[in-house]
Amino acid sequence: MTGTNVPAAAVSADDAHLDGVDLRVLAQRLGTPLHVYSASAIRQRIHALQTAVHGLGTLICYAVKANANLAVLQLMADAGLGADIVSVGELRRSLLAGIPASRIVFSGVAKTTGEIADALATGIRRFNVESKDELNLLQRVAAARNVIARASVRVNPDVDALTHAKISTGKSENKFGVGIEEAREWFADNAQRTHVNLDGLHVHIGSQMLSLDPIELALQRVASFWRELTAAGHAIASIDVGGGLGVCYRDGRDQPVSIEDYADIIRKTLGGFGGHILLEPGRWLVAEAGGLLTRVLRIKQGRQRRFLVVDAAMTELLRPSLYDAWHDIVPISRRLQPPQLYDVVGPVCESSDTFAVDRLLPPCEPDDLLMIRTTGAYGAAMASNYNSRPLAAEVLLDRGRYAVVRRRQTFEEMITGEQPAHHWDSA
Repeated sequence: MTGTNVPAAAVSADDAHLDGVDLRVLAQRLGTPLHVYSASAIRQRIHALQTAVHGLGTLICYAVKANANLAVLQLMADAGLGADIVSVGELRRSLLAGIPASRIVFSGVAKTTGEIADALATGIRRFNVESKDELNLLQRVAAARNVIARASVRVNPDVDALTHAKISTGKSENKFGVGIEEAREWFADNAQRTHVNLDGLHVHIGSQMLSLDPIELALQRVASFWRELTAAGHAIASIDVGGGLGVCYRDGRDQPVSIEDYADIIRKTLGGFGGHILLEPGRWLVAEAGGLLTRVLRIKQGRQRRFLVVDAAMTELLRPSLYDAWHDIVPISRRLQPPQLYDVVGPVCESSDTFAVDRLLPPCEPDDLLMIRTTGAYGAAMASNYNSRPLAAEVLLDRGRYAVVRRRQTFEEMITGEQPAHHWDSA
């Protein structure tokens, strides 16, 4: 079974509309490069996931790192979702968007003393702990505040997620989580911690997974550990099954898993568990809802290659440079002529500033408008000011309407905080 379709996430048959909004008009008014997100598509994904896991006693905690725009977070809050965060910045964004602290889970390998203190002060739901040092720090900070922190151990099940090496997180050589043997020792010492209640398990083995097999294997290992702990007298109140479900970046090749089949795997592996099951989807909820609009600046014919130079760059979409990731690219207005091979490149002074190599596209001319698809996750979220390029605007589309949810950064905003070295101190 293929993945649940989200019709509103794709442009219409004429490639010129998204969620009822004319992309040509939008680009003319707001300029390019421009990030656009379909609110309808995000809502459809939320509803599909909520329907699939109904009756499992789940809390869906959106992985904020995928797209932290406040308007996107408000869609999650409105639907009753929680948040999976990895920094205090993401904590503050989630709270500002209306996600209550009781639905926020703090993950990540490098939580600082200050971050833990801030999270405890807000009363977040729990911490996903990734090392013995972090567990001891959590105990000290919680004791200093005289509060009880609820925690889950992130178990590294040594399962290959069958995805790109740079987004695989569940193998023994990865920096995330601890082995089951070490986790077993943590629970054995649980009574010695006066201010940490270690009563949960957490697993997340990677991202952009297009097969259920590694997910099922990881959950089987976690389920076996949960049953072992329960038999030993440890109360397990929460199992966090992570996220990582893949999406369709390449039409006709990527085959995302069915969300219903995914839910069935959770039912089968965690059958009989009476606590809360947490999920951390990020990419799956927002990636296909987004696109990056960009204009052709020029066509450059080299000795061996034809370059399509566009005004978007790795500063707007890093994934192709970072992971050699494929994103479908479609012209908003097509010409009825045979396609041509292009290398689609941006203006940044790096050879890696390349969106596509030998990509077949209809003939393009300067000022043509293109959409780079499936950029709603890890697009604007990974943006930078490299080459002193202002951050692009972000726009939320909703059934024929649009709202600018992040205005295009001005030069003055970009250099805020910078100043000449007029005042010198010594240390």
